Amino acid sequence: MKRPIRVLVAKVGLDGHDRGAKIIATALRDAGMEVIYTGLRQTPEMVVNAALQEDVDAIGVSILSGAHMTVFPKVIALMKEKGMNDVLLTGGGIIPEDDMKALQAMGVGDLFAPGTTTSEIADYIKKWVSEHRSF
Repeated sequence: MKRPIRVLVAKVGLDGHDRGAKIIATALRDAGMEVIYTGLRQTPEMVVNAALQEDVDAIGVSILSGAHMTVFPKVIALMKEKGMNDVLLTGGGIIPEDDMKALQAMGVGDLFAPGTTTSEIADYIKKWVSEHRSF
């Protein structure tokens, strides 16, 4: 039997608003995925180490603090350093379109703005994992 997609949902930095992250985590669980939620105030190192320990297929970072141009590059660098080349880094929050494009050029997957449906996010993760991971 094929195992469910495993997703780590994380809040990085001082951003204390996690309602959206919890809604996404619940929606992904409802879509049949195993979800690990790290809680608030994680560092990029904590997120990547937890993702390694949990053997996840995807990491979803929720960020509302404006620190996305610091957080995502740090997480993607740590993932590359640890050989996590087949793990999706995605996320969402208040991220300007130009910054989304710059982050995607660095290797971050699609990023989602407020108002995106949870089914759109779940479908994206499922499609990405089916194309990039084998299990």
